Amino acid sequence: MMMMRTTSTTSITTSALHFRTCDTQSASASATATATSLLLPSFKPNNSKKKKKSNFVLLHQRSSRSSSSTRVGGRGGGGGAVTRASMSSSSLAEGGGAGGVLQKGIAEFYDESSGIWENIWGDHMHHGFYDPDAQASISDHRSAQIRMIEQSLSFAGLNNNNNEESLKIPRSIVDVGCGIGGSSRYLARKYGAKCQGITLSPIQAQRAQELANAQGLGENVSFQVADALQQPFPDGQFDLVWSMESGEHMPDKTKFVNELIRVASPGGTIIIVTWCHRDLSPPEDSLQPQEKELLKKICDAYYLPAWCSTADYVKLLQSLKMEDIKFADWSEYVAPFWPAVVRSALTWKGLTSLLRSGWKTIKGALAMPLMIEGYKKNLIKFSIITCRKPE
Repeated sequence: MMMMRTTSTTSITTSALHFRTCDTQSASASATATATSLLLPSFKPNNSKKKKKSNFVLLHQRSSRSSSSTRVGGRGGGGGAVTRASMSSSSLAEGGGAGGVLQKGIAEFYDESSGIWENIWGDHMHHGFYDPDAQASISDHRSAQIRMIEQSLSFAGLNNNNNEESLKIPRSIVDVGCGIGGSSRYLARKYGAKCQGITLSPIQAQRAQELANAQGLGENVSFQVADALQQPFPDGQFDLVWSMESGEHMPDKTKFVNELIRVASPGGTIIIVTWCHRDLSPPEDSLQPQEKELLKKICDAYYLPAWCSTADYVKLLQSLKMEDIKFADWSEYVAPFWPAVVRSALTWKGLTSLLRSGWKTIKGALAMPLMIEGYKKNLIKFSIITCRKPE
C-alpha cells in the first residue's frame, strides 16, 4: 500500500536552509572507478535494431557549436519563440560564485545528454512509477513515466474522478525544470491548460518548443531559459506549480521553495517530486561519513548541490504557512528505474551514443550504479511533497 502522511500546518521556527554546493570542478576518480567496476560486470549488453539517428541528436550536434537565438516552426507557420534561447551555457556562470559554476555545469550536462535520453527513452526525463518488484521492458518504462505524472496528480488531489465538481482544474501551469517539455505537454493536453516551462539548457528549451509545435500545442505551451531561483513570472500566476525532479539541482532550497510559492496563485497547488537523503533520526545531527562520501560522488557526476531530507522540505513549507501539506517516500515504486537505465546504456545504441556525447554524459553514466547503491542502502529517497497556497 502506498504510504501517505499529512502534516499539520502549525507554524514552527526554522532557520533558512542554505546548502553548499558540491565541488563540480574535479571529476572524482574514485567515483569513476567504483562505477566502472559496478556497471560493466552487472549487465550484458542487449543488441537492438539500429535506428535512424533522431533529429534531436542532429540538432544537438549543430546547436552545441552555436546557441544563437532561434525561432522554431509551428503555430500555423508563425513559429513559437524560445525566449532567451540565445543565452549560452557559459553566460550562466557570469554571476560568479559556486552557484554560477553549478548552473553552468547543469546547463552543459543537459545540453550534452538530452538528445541521447530522448533517442532511447523518449521525451519524459524522470523516473517511472512501477509496481514493487516489477520486471519491465523499455516500453513499460515509458508507460511508467506517464504513470508517475498521474500518481503525482492523484496524490495532490488533482485526479478526483469520483467527485469532479469539487476538483479544481488547473488552467495555468508552470513546469520548473522542464527538460524537453514532456510533463508540460502532457499537463497542457490533459487539462486544456496554458503551460510555461523553464530550464537552464538552451538546447532543451528549443527542443521542447519544437515538440510542442509539432504536436499542435504551440499556442498553449511555451518554454524559456530561466533560473528556477529567479523565475521570470509575476506573483500568483499559476494554478499548478510543477517541479518533477528539479529540486535536487537547487543550491538554495529555501529560495527555491519561496519562488514556487511566489508564482503560485492563491489556492494553487504545488507539487515537488525530488531526490532526498534519508530523514535523520532524533540523535543524529548529520549523515554518516560514508553516506556523505557516496552522495558527494553522485553530486560530482550530476552537478548537484548538497542534498536535504524530506523532513527539511516539510518543515520549510510549514514555516511558510502552506496548507494541506502531504509527503510520501516512493522509493519502492521507482526501484526498477535505474537498473533499466543501466541496461539501456549497455545496448549498442546506448554505448555508441555515449561515446559520441562527451565526458559529462559519460561521467553521469558511470555514476548510475552509485544511485542504485544509494537506494539499496536506504540513503536516497524518492520523495513527493505537495501543498496548497492559502487563499
